[in-house]
Amino acid sequence: MSSPVPVTHHGHTRRKRLALVMLLALLAAAVLMAGVGAGAVPVSLAISARSPVLSGQTFQVAADRLQGTGFTQYTGVDSTARGRFPDAVSGIRSADLYDLCQSVVSKVPGLGAVTVRITAGGGGHPAHASDLVVRSADLSGDATFRNVTMGVDAGTIGGPPGGVGQQATAVTIDHLRQTTRAVSAATFRLNGLRLSVRPHAAPCF
Repeated sequence: MSSPVPVTHHGHTRRKRLALVMLLALLAAAVLMAGVGAGAVPVSLAISARSPVLSGQTFQVAADRLQGTGFTQYTGVDSTARGRFPDAVSGIRSADLYDLCQSVVSKVPGLGAVTVRITAGGGGHPAHASDLVVRSADLSGDATFRNVTMGVDAGTIGGPPGGVGQQATAVTIDHLRQTTRAVSAATFRLNGLRLSVRPHAAPCF
């Protein structure tokens, strides 16, 4: 019988590269699923009666401009796997987001920081969300409200009764920068969607 052909150094290199590619593919899938679970990766979805369990990890949402109608806002508390956190709950019945960016940075054993980043709504074709709800830990931008009323009973706009809320028929926010723990929508249409997984910290802002 002939002796086995020894594996060359080139063969070792090819197998190492294949293993690395497979590892990165599995890692990307795992991080992507984690992002979806955290709300970092928006997909077309329908809101169900069963409330999801929030991870409590924050992620970033940015847009050059948000234009919406049917705006409400009140203070809420999130119960998450990491504890309870106060936040501002903002609801928009119909929202267009221009040059949208969403990112979540997670720590992955053996690799360190890994960023899942999504961009959409460029080229004058905005992303669109209906019945959008964002739970914000921090928000900044240049905002204009139309027909705004402050000091309404939060219980009349979906919040805790007796709490203070505000509402407006329309809102425009330029240079939106938002840190949040959860985003939900009845539908979320992402025109020009691009998703990337980067082996370092690369948040939207």
